Amino acid sequence: MQRSQARAWDALTRRHAGEERLRHFAADAGHELRTPLANIRGHTELALRHRGPVPAEVGHALDRIACESLRMTRLVDDLLLLARLDAGRPLEHEPVDLTLLILNATDDARAAGPGHHWLLDLPEEAITVTGDAHRLQQAIGNLLANARTHTPPGTDVTVALTEEQGTVHVDVTDNGPGIPEELGPEVFGRFVRADHARSRSTGSTGLGLATVHAVITAHDGTATVTSSPGRTTFRLTLPARAGD
Repeated sequence: MQRSQARAWDALTRRHAGEERLRHFAADAGHELRTPLANIRGHTELALRHRGPVPAEVGHALDRIACESLRMTRLVDDLLLLARLDAGRPLEHEPVDLTLLILNATDDARAAGPGHHWLLDLPEEAITVTGDAHRLQQAIGNLLANARTHTPPGTDVTVALTEEQGTVHVDVTDNGPGIPEELGPEVFGRFVRADHARSRSTGSTGLGLATVHAVITAHDGTATVTSSPGRTTFRLTLPARAGD
């Protein structure tokens, strides 16, 4: 019995050490990649703004470099955030106007996806929570980007905000094709994609929903999804701000 316990403890220790090395690698790689990626994006944007007559394939190549460097920047940002959350780095704890945050995130989504119909269902009075405004905006922005990426133009995407019995709910609902049934339990996993080819072509990193889950969990909340053909709802549940 003692020998079995020792082996189990040794395996657990090795696994923990491996996960720790992976977290450090993700953080180190993210920091090292940030500067060269910023340089690539800067030079590409400069070339696109001031390019003269060039062959069509060169112009297309510059556009692709710009898109891919943006996707890689998002990937690095998500990796760094996940590494910080995995390491237990503290979040900010301050009043966050969730209503304003949703308005801003939806404006960004509307600019990025003008072919979708972005709808709001918000209460008359602002709802606040206690948390990290930047991270919460990142989580909601990722949910909206996920809806844009995995539904066709013309899809209705509704963002609703409600509060009941000390709990705040943010629901993002679309009338798109739905999530494949076999993917349901894994949708918040890392590097999970419903459609690899389409996700890559639209800039998905495969970490967006994993980041959503990690951020909301760090706020003592939950992230869930229900889906069927024609209706998918992602729900973020957060504690209401004490005293509200």
